[in-house]
Amino acid sequence: MTNTELVLNMLAELSTKRISETSNPETMDEHCDVARQGGEIARNARLELESKTGEKVFSPLNAKQSVLLKGNEPEK
Repeated sequence: MTNTELVLNMLAELSTKRISETSNPETMDEHCDVARQGGEIARNARLELESKTGEKVFSPLNAKQSVLLKGNEPEK
């Protein structure tokens, strides 16, 4: 996972938390809607970043593969 992927994940989680705090969802459907809204904020940020840079944000590598490519040993 790249730093950008991590930041976008954190943005989605924080957005969802803040929306939940202000809207006080009660039902499962309301909670799902809040989660979708938080994810949409991060999705829009990712799409805008990709359009500005011309590069994909998400890597097809998982964390272990990324560490190995950098020549470091993964922690055990």
